[in-house]
Amino acid sequence: MRKAIRIPMVIFTVFCLLFAIESVAAEGPGATEQGMRYKRMYDPKTVETVTGEVVKVKEITHRRGRSHSVHLLLKTDKEEIPVRLGPAWYLDKQDVKIGEKDKVEVKGSRITFKGKQAIIAAEVKKDAKILKLRDENGIPAWSRRKGQ
Repeated sequence: MRKAIRIPMVIFTVFCLLFAIESVAAEGPGATEQGMRYKRMYDPKTVETVTGEVVKVKEITHRRGRSHSVHLLLKTDKEEIPVRLGPAWYLDKQDVKIGEKDKVEVKGSRITFKGKQAIIAAEVKKDAKILKLRDENGIPAWSRRKGQ
């Protein structure tokens, strides 16, 4: 009788572990709590397009130190606003590279994060090239859930 109970418990435990691993892996390498928070904050109703010059590009190391996201500071005619692009590992694989003093057009969701305005970028245009980061609903291009 004990053997009959153990087998279903082992199967259940393995299933739970696989589900947990899949949930984290679906977000890509180094998925973080902060990255997930940004993803939930993207609001298609607050999407706007801003144009300006990149003042600063920086990689932010997340709390646990396993991953980095790329942010930039964009100077427009009206303001300097932080823009969250995405994980460094994803941006490193893209053809479009964004650097300081680049003139860019950013389309994204304006949010308030920790009391400050910011934009979560969906796409960045530099010259004639477009860096696609999220779809119209804010689902990241690096997410395996994108097509689901």
